[in-house]
Amino acid sequence: MHSTILAAFLEFFRTPVAMCSAGILIFLIALWSSKSDIARAGGLDKVVALNNLCFAAPLAVFGALHLSDARSLMTMVPSYMPWRLFWAYFFGFALLAASLSIATKIQVRWSGLLFGIAMFLFVAMLDIPGVVASPRDRIAWTLTLREMSFGGGGWILAENAMRGQVKSILITVGRVLIAIAAIFYGVEHFLHPANVPGVPLEKLMPAWIPGHLLISYLTGAILLVAGVCMLLNKKTRMAATYLGTWIVLLVLFIYGPILIAALADPSTGVKIEGINYFFDTLLFGGAILALASATPRSD
Repeated sequence: MHSTILAAFLEFFRTPVAMCSAGILIFLIALWSSKSDIARAGGLDKVVALNNLCFAAPLAVFGALHLSDARSLMTMVPSYMPWRLFWAYFFGFALLAASLSIATKIQVRWSGLLFGIAMFLFVAMLDIPGVVASPRDRIAWTLTLREMSFGGGGWILAENAMRGQVKSILITVGRVLIAIAAIFYGVEHFLHPANVPGVPLEKLMPAWIPGHLLISYLTGAILLVAGVCMLLNKKTRMAATYLGTWIVLLVLFIYGPILIAALADPSTGVKIEGINYFFDTLLFGGAILALASATPRSD
C-alpha cells in the first residue's frame, strides 16, 4: 500500500522531484570541491569562490528537467530540425555532464566552452527570431540577453580554466555580454518595479514579500552601476563581486520563499515554475561571480 502511494507520488511529481534531486546532489558535490577555495578566501571573496557551485547546480536542474519532461520540451526545438525528441534528451544529458564537470572543476575548459556555444545557438535559433517577430516585447529581449549572459559565463569559466595555456578573448566577450544584460535589466527594474528582481521577467513579486519598490529600485541601481563598470572594464572585479553577491542574496531571500511556496502548491506546473525562477536567477549570479573570479585582483 505504502509503495503504491509512493510510486503514484513520484509519477505525478516526477519532474519537480528529479529537478530538485539533481540540484541538491550537484550542490553538495560543488560545495565539497570548492571547500579549500572558500576556506582560503576572505570577505566577499568567499561568495566569489562559489561561482562554480552557482553555475553548476542550475545546469543539473535544467538537465533533469529535459530528461524527465522531454516530450513537452521537444516542442521548443525548431520544426526544421529532425529528431526533435532526440535533441531534447541529448541536451538534457549534455547539461548534466556539464554541471558535473563544472562542479568538480574537471575539464571545465571544454564544458564551459561547449555550454557557451549551445547558449549562443539557442539565441540564434530561438531567441532572435522571437525578438524579430516582436521587437517591442521586453520579455523577448530579457530572455535573449539572459541566454547570452549564460553563454558568456560559460566562456569565462572555460578561459579561466585555461589560464596560462591559451590566450583568447572569451573573458572579454563574456564580460561585455554580462554587462549589457545588467544595464538592460537595471533599466527594466525602474520601468517595471512590480516584477521579480534580478532577471526581470513577467512574474510579479508576491504581495507577502515586503519592500517591493525598495528591493526593485535598489536592484536596478546596483545592476546599472555594476553593468557600466563591467562594460567599461573599470573596477570590474569589485563591480562583479558586489553584483553577484546581491543576486545570490536575492535568490536566497526572495526566490527562496517563492520556491518554498511553489513547492507547497499542488500544481506540478507551479512547482516547476518556482524551481525555474530560482535556478535561472542563480545561474545569472553564477555567471557574474565567474567574471569576478576571472578578473585579476589588480583590477
